Amino acid sequence: MKVLGIIPARYSSLRFPGKPLVDIAGKSMIQRVYEQAIKCKDLNKVLVATDDDKIFNHVKLFNGNVIITSSNHQSGTDRCAEAVEKIGEDYDIIINIQGDEPTINPFQISSLIELLKNSKQGIGTLYKKIKSQKELDDLNTVKLIFNDDFEAINFFRENLFDKLLCNKHIGMYGFRKETLMKITMLPLSINEKKHNLEQLRWLDNNYKIKVLETKTENISIDTIDDLKKLLNNTKF
Repeated sequence: MKVLGIIPARYSSLRFPGKPLVDIAGKSMIQRVYEQAIKCKDLNKVLVATDDDKIFNHVKLFNGNVIITSSNHQSGTDRCAEAVEKIGEDYDIIINIQGDEPTINPFQISSLIELLKNSKQGIGTLYKKIKSQKELDDLNTVKLIFNDDFEAINFFRENLFDKLLCNKHIGMYGFRKETLMKITMLPLSINEKKHNLEQLRWLDNNYKIKVLETKTENISIDTIDDLKKLLNNTKF
């Protein structure tokens, strides 16, 4: 099976404009994510999908694969679908890699690929056990619960359950190509609008999402403060 890794990267951001190009110890955020992704030997290709010429030209400078997509997309998943259509290449599995996790572990990508290869479901994602009350109460931490078949039941931000029942969602998705193209044609659901979580649209339309535990903690850069913490606590 051929697998394509796509890193959606938009320039505009309410909390951190220009985030993909921010410098992290001598390299941009998008370059660090790209270089981590290409370490995954299970990916046949890695591609940055952006809506901005500055990001496009920057990725070209470090010889990365990049494509321009629309600036009107509601989500990174929608951007991935357009990129798949535009490149016109044949892939079986698409991995949506978060563009704001510069220390992403290539093993996580491989684990997600393996999950999809061994599953009948068209969507897969990762989770990590919640270990602290602070994490459970944090509205920026998306939680999930799942059934005995390791299929997601619900995603939410609020503290709705005890931490023994909740899991932290790791926001990397894998899709079978045909599933990706179908779910991005669905209209926004009421739950998605209410909670600002695109995966609720898929659940609302009866798509099953297979989940797999990861032990690795990813560091997401959503704000300048997050960046400062990364630089203070990580050696590059």
